[in-house]
Amino acid sequence: MIIDRFPTALSLAALLFVIAVPDASAEWFKPKPVTKSAGSYLKKQAPPKIDKGLESQINQDNSTVTISLSKQRAYLKIRGTDDVYIDTPVSTGKAGHSTPAGNFSVMEKDPDHRSSIYGDFVDGSGRVVRSGISSKIDSAPAGTRYLGAPMKWFCRLTSTGVGMHVGILPGYPASHGCCRLPAEIAPLIYQKVKIGTPVTIEP
Repeated sequence: MIIDRFPTALSLAALLFVIAVPDASAEWFKPKPVTKSAGSYLKKQAPPKIDKGLESQINQDNSTVTISLSKQRAYLKIRGTDDVYIDTPVSTGKAGHSTPAGNFSVMEKDPDHRSSIYGDFVDGSGRVVRSGISSKIDSAPAGTRYLGAPMKWFCRLTSTGVGMHVGILPGYPASHGCCRLPAEIAPLIYQKVKIGTPVTIEP
């Protein structure tokens, strides 16, 4: 007899709990929110496009670069035409470090350039002691030295250090002012421009 009444007693207790706590049933059956990874919120950028048919036609004497800040794209073109040899995603300057718009030209080329401002403090063996520092505001811990962040295939555009180089492309403006390029694209642009090549940065 006690066994037969046990399930009924449990049901009655559950019913009384729901009546006493009106929101309880809603909480029990409320669907749990789906948690997305941070990466899923980033805008996917279209991959680089290379027109192989223009490879032999474009050179250091007839090339030009256009960078679109709003589109987060860069275009290596044959000057005076609409022919685009490379169309690539980029990452330009974030808020507070915006990439300047205007007309520029390549001032310097350095395949193994390092930043004179941003980098790490490393010890005598090259081990990183503090990373992501600014040489302008951070003091080096005792026994360390400054090592600038790598900026491979660097093409300088301004006297303040803004240029094009290899970097991480998260899908939005994230640099300290430079135009970051994919690792496979930066050397191609580097090869096709020279000191004096015009570069237009559009809003």
